[in-house]
Amino acid sequence: MSNQTLPINDTIYYYLLDHSLRESNSLKALREETMSLDMSRMQIAPEQGQFMALLVSMLGAKNIIELGVFTGYSTLCMAQVLPEDGRVLACDLDEEWATIARKYWRQAGVDNKIELHLAPAKDTLAALIDKNEQGQFDFAFIDADKENYIIYYEQCLKLLRPGGVIAVDNVLWDGNVADNSIQDAETQAIRALNEHIHRDQRVDISLVPIGDGLTLARKC
Repeated sequence: MSNQTLPINDTIYYYLLDHSLRESNSLKALREETMSLDMSRMQIAPEQGQFMALLVSMLGAKNIIELGVFTGYSTLCMAQVLPEDGRVLACDLDEEWATIARKYWRQAGVDNKIELHLAPAKDTLAALIDKNEQGQFDFAFIDADKENYIIYYEQCLKLLRPGGVIAVDNVLWDGNVADNSIQDAETQAIRALNEHIHRDQRVDISLVPIGDGLTLARKC
């Protein structure tokens, strides 16, 4: 028994996967293809994808914002549990990765639920705000460039409905956020975001030690 989160070694981790993960054929194939890429470390863990899909289902979400698509694994996790009239507004910049994503979205039969914007995410979100879409989204997943994390968080909070949830990835940053000898720009940006959310009384929060750290912020 423990009153702290259990450290996860390989034995426990694979037990967790064996007794929890339910991965569709499309998700598994996409994850395996992504693992062959040089930037494969950017893909979220499969158990995190399943966890976010569960959150989306529990919220009864219909409209989702995703910042940082990569090859589309997290997008697919969430799109698979949306109703037929649901949508993921997905933002990224890389057409090569998007080509992989689209292939598996079509294979899974959910491409009609995904609206991909290959443009700076700040601009896409600002356009939504200008069109008065505040309060129209149920869930947001932020997993893009770290230096803009606070900007993305504030934009998503405006667009989220009361009771909606923002999930922010990489908030533990391989443990670097807790090491004061590490002062690169990305690490400092994540630290700033973590402190910003911790102080933010507009949301209820929990930092969940899944994957590389996932902060959940529920809009009050």
